[in-house]
Amino acid sequence: DYYRLPFCKPSGGPKMASENLGEFLTGNKIQSSAYSINMLTESFCEKVCQVELSRVEAAKLRLHIKYGYHNNWIIDNLPSAAVGLNTATGEKQKHYAGGFPIGFISSDTKKPFIFNHVNIIIDYHQADPEVESYRVVGFAVEPMSVKHRFQGGYEWDGEASEGFTKPLDTCKKNTHMERSMIEVNMMVEPDAKILYTYDVIWKYSEVAWSSRWDIYLSEDHLVPAQVHWYSITNSILVVLFLSLLVISILVRNLRRDIAAYNALAALADEERDEEMDESGWKLVHADVFRPPDNYPMLYCVFVGSGVQLAVTIFLAIVFSAVGFLSPARRGSLMNAILVFYMLSGIIAGFVSSRLYKSFKGRLWQLCTVVTAILFPGLAFFLFIFFNIILFFKHSSASAPFLDVIIVAAMWCCVSIPLVFVGAYFGYKKEAIDFPTVTSTIARAIPPPQPLLHPMVGTLVAGVVPFAAAYVELFFIMTSLWMDQYYYVFGFTFIVYLILIITCAEVTVLLVYYQLCAENHRWWWFSFFAPGSTALYTFIYSMFWFRSLEASKMLMTYLLYFGYMGLICSAMLLVTGTVGTLTSLWFVKKIFSTIKVD
Repeated sequence: DYYRLPFCKPSGGPKMASENLGEFLTGNKIQSSAYSINMLTESFCEKVCQVELSRVEAAKLRLHIKYGYHNNWIIDNLPSAAVGLNTATGEKQKHYAGGFPIGFISSDTKKPFIFNHVNIIIDYHQADPEVESYRVVGFAVEPMSVKHRFQGGYEWDGEASEGFTKPLDTCKKNTHMERSMIEVNMMVEPDAKILYTYDVIWKYSEVAWSSRWDIYLSEDHLVPAQVHWYSITNSILVVLFLSLLVISILVRNLRRDIAAYNALAALADEERDEEMDESGWKLVHADVFRPPDNYPMLYCVFVGSGVQLAVTIFLAIVFSAVGFLSPARRGSLMNAILVFYMLSGIIAGFVSSRLYKSFKGRLWQLCTVVTAILFPGLAFFLFIFFNIILFFKHSSASAPFLDVIIVAAMWCCVSIPLVFVGAYFGYKKEAIDFPTVTSTIARAIPPPQPLLHPMVGTLVAGVVPFAAAYVELFFIMTSLWMDQYYYVFGFTFIVYLILIITCAEVTVLLVYYQLCAENHRWWWFSFFAPGSTALYTFIYSMFWFRSLEASKMLMTYLLYFGYMGLICSAMLLVTGTVGTLTSLWFVKKIFSTIKVD
């Protein structure tokens, strides 16, 4: 919380701005400040307040500076860019995301210093020169650390009104503060008197109001578009290679197998006995559609939840790509994800119930309830757990209790009933029609060859989809954890489709080889094989965490790995569902083309 630290408070105390549910859930709390800014009115070393640090306040401020806390200011819905010095060139440069630091640690003395002066740089645009109307199109803050002193040795107690009018030796009249003018930095220590000041600098800009967010989204072209095109090209090449592999292996082998099986079925019994024994995937025709031996209900729940998440992600990316969910509308993406997820509950209930009915399950009420509460319940209680900890740590990232109640009400009153509606229609429909009859006694599975062991296939399958998406994954992780703006949702949409295609192709290929090895237990295999993409994503996030240079606090590790675990669990459900539904279509297709006695 900004005002927990010894900063200047506005007269009458800070006031909360009206915000939407998505902003609160993402930890965005907007409060008023003590800084006064008027259109086209320049300010020079204006005094805000003076704070004398107690021992506790000095220790708290020192700790926050050490952990790299940043201020995030907003003017006219524009977040502040940070103006700093490039350590390599010594020139000023802007960073458009993440705000500006509250201070710095000296590299030689290791002492903490606070940025108590800011140059507030505002770009404005006049659409019509004949109309005296101006709009803010840019906002940047250049923080500085200045140990102020009054002229004539005046000592201010921070309360007397005359202190606001007394001139400062450390500021030149009608001249904006420059780094070259600073003699001594403001060190954080007990009993130190910190005088907060600011300049306001107005600059005309040709940028139109409608385009003012462009530089924030592109980070002033910090990451060239060619990098994203490289990501797409890499992914497309992976898909093309995999598609050619699947076509060359499956189509050729399946045509040969089907022709051989049907030719053998057309022979007379005597001729058939003279032929060599059957082998391959046809031998498991009486067991291939047998329900999973282990946890068939949980399997249906996973697939239903995966479909719900897949539809939610698809709609969120599409709406973001066409511009409905711009980062300029804070909280809109979170709101949209919540709405899409709730409405997709009807699809989850339909898919899980339809599949469970095909497995001849009897506990359909329990299946529906578990579908409605398993993944959203896990996500909600993880959110509640972290929110309670953040609340007791007085973090601004904690959501208000009322908003938590609203989310719970949306889940209980909208999402869960929709799952039951979908389940009702799913159970009313006829069960999935399988082309072969399942025998009473299951066929024994021969010991597999080392390379055809299901565990080997499961671990290998996730490599290809992960390789197709890992470049774009880096930018998504950066946006998620380093407070960068992510806007290339068109690329994300393509990568998402490529991820689904690669998961489908890899799973079909591996399921075919499992059936050729006479292993008819393909249900869970088809789920976890593409789902291993989530495992590689989590491993990647462990290595990526090192580049985050996060603080050593336990809460940092809990938040990062807790939420990354939740994200990877969602990825497991989505990719596993893609593999399951594709494999089900594939297995039905090939067994419907052969003649079975």
